[in-house]
Amino acid sequence: MPGRPLPVPVCQESSMSRLVRARHWLTAVAPCAVALALAGAPAGAGPADKVDYKPVTDQRLANPEPENWLQYRGNYQSWGYSPLDQITAKNVTKLVPAWSLSTGVSEGHQAPPIVNNGVMFVTTPQAQVMAINARTGEILWRYQKELPPELSQLHPTNRGVGLYGDSVYMTTTDACVVALGAATGKVKWEKCVAPWQDGYYMTLSPLVAKGKVVVGVSGGEYGVRGFITALDAETGNEAWKTYTVAGPGDPAADTWKGDSWKTGGGSVWIQGSYDPAANLAYFGTGNGGPWTPDARPGDNLYTSSVVALDLDSGKIKGHHQYHWNDAWDWDEVSAPVLIDIERDGRKIPAAIHAGRNGYLWTLERSKDGPLSFVDGKPFVHQDVFASLDPKTGRPTYDQSKIPGINRRAAFCPGLWGGKDWPPEAYNPKTGLFYIPSNDNLCSELAGAQAGTRKPGELYIGIPIDEVLNSLRLRDGVDKSKPFAIGAIQAWDPKTGKKAWQHDFQDSANWGPLLTTGSGLIFAGGTSDRKFRALDGTTGKVLWETRLNSGVTGVPSSYMVDGIQYVAVQAGWGVDAERMLTGINALIPEERRVSVLPQGGVIWVFRVMGEEATAK
Repeated sequence: MPGRPLPVPVCQESSMSRLVRARHWLTAVAPCAVALALAGAPAGAGPADKVDYKPVTDQRLANPEPENWLQYRGNYQSWGYSPLDQITAKNVTKLVPAWSLSTGVSEGHQAPPIVNNGVMFVTTPQAQVMAINARTGEILWRYQKELPPELSQLHPTNRGVGLYGDSVYMTTTDACVVALGAATGKVKWEKCVAPWQDGYYMTLSPLVAKGKVVVGVSGGEYGVRGFITALDAETGNEAWKTYTVAGPGDPAADTWKGDSWKTGGGSVWIQGSYDPAANLAYFGTGNGGPWTPDARPGDNLYTSSVVALDLDSGKIKGHHQYHWNDAWDWDEVSAPVLIDIERDGRKIPAAIHAGRNGYLWTLERSKDGPLSFVDGKPFVHQDVFASLDPKTGRPTYDQSKIPGINRRAAFCPGLWGGKDWPPEAYNPKTGLFYIPSNDNLCSELAGAQAGTRKPGELYIGIPIDEVLNSLRLRDGVDKSKPFAIGAIQAWDPKTGKKAWQHDFQDSANWGPLLTTGSGLIFAGGTSDRKFRALDGTTGKVLWETRLNSGVTGVPSSYMVDGIQYVAVQAGWGVDAERMLTGINALIPEERRVSVLPQGGVIWVFRVMGEEATAK
């Protein structure tokens, strides 16, 4: 009833279900869904009562205050950068937990804590969002959407809220967008953009700009046709819808043969970047479907690409395809980071992307939308591309590295790529671009006919056993002793050269990056459950602490009452857990990491005492 504290939901999952999900991840056994009726805030509590909630405007999103973290990557340009500099290389060793909060659910916690004027909003798996006092950790309100019990969730996660006006927006795994009142958590509207029964779902943080809530759909492994859609922020009504798989009437329709476009994939599951001056949104897109390229001859636009969309109309004004006719499950869904750089004496409005295909791409943006190729360089070992066209960046392939129907091939990097979804970061003070990378892991696959698509069922054209056992070590790697897999790399966008690299032995890196005004990098992502701070100039680890679970959450930083905080969610699961199972099969038993404990916790750190303000 109104005015009563809400129960904390705990999602109990059987050990058998966990085993099935870990070993047979593509069957996507859905964890339990907890229905939570919204009853308002605890008695006498709520953001409007305890803090002065400040409406979020276009001006604030375009020029966010240093003390706030208003969207997925902190700003429209996707920098992952906080200008706050109170926590420094000198005092970071004094960093301690200020507060922590259990989320009550398991699986992969990937969303950043988003903060506006002392109110923190955090999403978790199972369609839950919490509003929290960012200084004390007190829950102000909690909302959890009831999900269909038969819903199959291939990626049961969520990557954060969008803020606009006095509303909070969240996507859900049953392919809906929910608008909540920021002060109360009460539902303002709900809009489902596609039928979940057909394989559609959503995990991304919405991009909000000019009164529009822009989202994309996942479901490429179910044979859907991907799209991006904009909803009116006030009403939820559809403003426009743009498919990421070119069909009849699209200039790129001839890049698909026959009816293959109808099941072409092209998922969009990471928030886009946005250039307010050009009014262009830049979204990355996923691989083509089914996985076997023979089933869909052609370049398959706009899969494995970046598309530049006019925010008012949704029209595709430009694109760049990182690789054509994808055969390797290399989704390129991470939005490019928008940076103005100088290269060879020329100023370039750049869009930079560390690809799942293992290449670091620098593109040039134009005010009208078209994107031009500047350069592409491998940042991990990559043996598929024989060359890149120096003018267009179009790769030429080593034909022996292309798996297909009844055709086996080994390739590097493997299915999860040189960098999966975890975002990069850019620091304007160090001038460096930081990448959470993975190397020395490859895959070997052979495809089969995908058959007839059935709504809501997997449609990948690769036998499940092939996927489960596809991971391989790169030739020449000596597994008898620890070897590097995950790393954090630093690149200089001005020169296109790598500045430094910090390696992690026997562990992949699934850690999104945060960088700050004092030149620090914060990241988790490794199977030792550690969250750490590194020197952004040298890569030296300055501080680390072991948390309750592995960290695949996006870190953020904010300030309340003159104190800088760093916040992150711990909670291992989804692809990080699946990849860990594969790594354990490749290394000696004595070096294996048992399945990491699950269960989400929000961790918030600060420097205590006099060190809090010392620089």
